[in-house]
Amino acid sequence: MNLFIPGPEGRLEAILWTPPTDAPPPRAAVVVCHPHPAHGGTMRNNVVYRVARGLAEAGLVVVRFNFRGTGLSAGVHDGAGAEDGDLVAVLDWMAREHPELELWAAGFSFGARTVASVASCYPRILRALLVALPVSAYPCEFASELEGPGLVLMAGADEFGSLAVLEERFPELADAFETHEIEGADHFFKGFLPDVQAYVRAWAERSLETSSST
Repeated sequence: MNLFIPGPEGRLEAILWTPPTDAPPPRAAVVVCHPHPAHGGTMRNNVVYRVARGLAEAGLVVVRFNFRGTGLSAGVHDGAGAEDGDLVAVLDWMAREHPELELWAAGFSFGARTVASVASCYPRILRALLVALPVSAYPCEFASELEGPGLVLMAGADEFGSLAVLEERFPELADAFETHEIEGADHFFKGFLPDVQAYVRAWAERSLETSSST
């Protein structure tokens, strides 16, 4: 379902997926963030779509949205942290719409960096999924403050940051989160998008099983 969610600078364009009516009730809701708007990133990015699809296949309520100034979202791109406020607005909206569900956050590249920034100070996020966190391209110091649980999914041939670089620079994050690297994949996982979707789905299903047993 296409919709608009109120944001700090006006409405934010979004796409909401909910489980079919004949499926088991969802046990978590997740907000998915897209890569850098200045480099063509939108909620319709292929990696974002595959991440969202994997989470939806695991039975989650999923919303992906465009940051300010992207697509039909109001405002202009900031790039200095104001996009964090967009994510918080969508998280707050999801929490109001589904107060009975666990709240998760996921992001790819710039979106992963935004999720890491917000999750470090937004305790309502119970799980975070960081895909291709650009640890070699942008400051990501706040990632060391994340306590988990969550998943860091990296690309083995990513010029913006590999799992080895992440483990060297942010050992606390590597200890707190499950980590996985798709060998041979570039930053955009060209040729490996089904692998991204499958791994995300499997992680989400494992996470839900863990939640239900605690």
